[in-house]
Amino acid sequence: MNSPNNSRRRTGKILAVATAVSFVLAACSSTPQSPEGAAEVRSKLTRLQSDPNLGTRAPLALQEAETAVRLAEQPVARDAALGAHRVYMADRKVEIAVAQAGTRYSEDQRAKLADERDRARLDARTLEADKARADAGAARAGAADAARMASADADAARASAAAAASAAAQQADDLQRQIDALQAKVTDRGLVLTLGDVLFTSGRADLKVGAASNLDRLVAFLNQNPNRNVEIEGHTDSVGADDYNQALSQRRADSVKSFLVQQGISGARLSASGMGEHRPVAANESASGRQQNRRVEIIIGNPPDVVTSN
Repeated sequence: MNSPNNSRRRTGKILAVATAVSFVLAACSSTPQSPEGAAEVRSKLTRLQSDPNLGTRAPLALQEAETAVRLAEQPVARDAALGAHRVYMADRKVEIAVAQAGTRYSEDQRAKLADERDRARLDARTLEADKARADAGAARAGAADAARMASADADAARASAAAAASAAAQQADDLQRQIDALQAKVTDRGLVLTLGDVLFTSGRADLKVGAASNLDRLVAFLNQNPNRNVEIEGHTDSVGADDYNQALSQRRADSVKSFLVQQGISGARLSASGMGEHRPVAANESASGRQQNRRVEIIIGNPPDVVTSN
């Protein structure tokens, strides 16, 4: 027969179990969710990782993107801004991985084409050697055959020269398209890209959130032209003290340089200088003139073997 004490103990155990279950259910119902946009960034990264052409071509960038996406997927209970920032940084890392993988895929394709061209040249030389032997036999057979073979050689030479000229023209067209996309000006110093006050908030030296889009074309151009170095010059208007403007212009030039290094451009190719207010391009007496003077000029040097004349 059950005693009253045993009944109370069973009742206490039942209440304890019910309380524990209620705590577990409450915890499950309030489990934080991943920040908004994390799933889209994960989907974008998954598409890149599964792409047969791009998925293995930028392993370091892909690893950094994977780390950033995992961080973005972590729930943030009471800090929505932190979650949004993590999602944004993860998205940028994925975009960088896409760009680097695409660049390396293009480089691999160019290398493959170069190999095929070399094999074609070797085949052509072999054919030319065979042709020379055939020409010798034809010469012994008669002067008429030798003349016909000489004419064929001349045609081949003209075709080769025409192909070389076409390749050079294509290369020049590609470079011009890159310059047009960059919206740069051709000068004796090289290509000059002028960015107005779209990069920085007034009086600040940290890049605006949307400033990266204005520099992405520059990053792409520098990746495609690794033999070109870059000078970054910061300029201000005349408002404020000279020392302040000098320091501000230097910090802004350094910010642009740091961004390019973060995008994979070698720091050895970059130099940053602050010019302060001493190189205006317009009069500082008007608001429009001061706006023109607040700028960053990016001078992309000519390749070492290129000399530009007036």
